[in-house]
Amino acid sequence: MKLSPEAKALEDRLGYSFRDKDRLRRALTHSSMSSPTRGDNQRLEFLGDRVLGLVMAEALLAHDRKASEGQLAPRYNALVRKEACADVARDIQLGDALKLGRSEQMSGGRRKQALLGDAMEALIAAVYLDAGFETAQEMILRLWGPRIAEVDDDAKDAKTALQEWAQARKMSPPRYVTVERSGPDHAPVFTIEARIDNGETATATAGSKRLAEQAAARALLDQLD
Repeated sequence: MKLSPEAKALEDRLGYSFRDKDRLRRALTHSSMSSPTRGDNQRLEFLGDRVLGLVMAEALLAHDRKASEGQLAPRYNALVRKEACADVARDIQLGDALKLGRSEQMSGGRRKQALLGDAMEALIAAVYLDAGFETAQEMILRLWGPRIAEVDDDAKDAKTALQEWAQARKMSPPRYVTVERSGPDHAPVFTIEARIDNGETATATAGSKRLAEQAAARALLDQLD
């Protein structure tokens, strides 16, 4: 069975052609599109998260041979968290190739941060199973690229950074208000507004409250900067 045009275009952007095309198809199949004869990408996501973690841990040790564990841990978290995976997925237009159920498509699934992050991890696992660790490692390092060198700028999570910004100016801790909750129960979408005492606000949307709060905090920090 041939790949869809979208999946083939994704292969081209990755610079990697799968030997077993079914691995790529499964990595691109969301649970909303699964069936008894069509597996989804959840198990691959579990594996890909571990492969990504090992590659990033090794890359950080090589990048800064004098860093302590206390310095390395936040850098690691910044590189492997769902937001970072989703950003890379957007870079390679992964959302265009995803196989989604109708309700997920209608609710903007191709743009959801959590869904994109999960699919990116599944794609890593698919490459790892198809060609081994070294090939997966090369792809990860190429796709994450400058993020590794610049990780100190993003090593602190956005909510913590925003709280410290407010505290330094004698303000109350930021508040996070749920503006809207939409989508089906199995795939909710949250719109969160971050607010600080000086009246500045920013909103963001994601597939979980935690991710939406982080994204809103990041957007407000960028606005303040």
